[in-house]
Amino acid sequence: MRKLYCLLTCMFFIAYSGMAQNASGEEVFNKDFGWSITIPKGFVPVSSEQWAKMQDRGAAAVEDTYGEEVENNATIIFVFRANETNYFESNYQPFDPETDGDYLESVYTVDEMLYTTFKTQLPDAGLDSVHLVESIDGLEFQVFKLTIDYGGNVKLNLLMFSRLFGKKEFTVNIMYVDEAKGKQMLDSWRKSKFAR
Repeated sequence: MRKLYCLLTCMFFIAYSGMAQNASGEEVFNKDFGWSITIPKGFVPVSSEQWAKMQDRGAAAVEDTYGEEVENNATIIFVFRANETNYFESNYQPFDPETDGDYLESVYTVDEMLYTTFKTQLPDAGLDSVHLVESIDGLEFQVFKLTIDYGGNVKLNLLMFSRLFGKKEFTVNIMYVDEAKGKQMLDSWRKSKFAR
């Protein structure tokens, strides 16, 4: 089964807040996937130490919901943020269909686990989700979109774009409350390129 890393990248929003902000706009290139992307201006890198603390909070929420330990085999490509509620993250992790099973089935299972974890941890919030397929630079990505309505005009949007490259699952996570910041991240991601 696909690992629960994507749950970690999202669940920290339940309890996390506050880091200083600077400006950015840098170009990122990942040689493993021949992927180039320009990070939007106004986003700053998140240190690996800060990200690890956030992941620990997410792991605790998942473990509390499911009563099992979360295994994290992901390699971070980048994590950027604008304010404390708008995050742009990418990672990859091993996935071998021969040992991990059917990839699409795994995607749907993890998406359902994410939904259930949020529903359990935030019982008073309104949740809405959808599964989509989207083409980025001519490549098909599985997309899970989850909207969490906290009330009082506060909505958290989580979008997970995933695809299998050989025996590596590549993921881009976009998490935002500010619609303008969400649009910046989505525009940046949708304009990114993969070398073939």
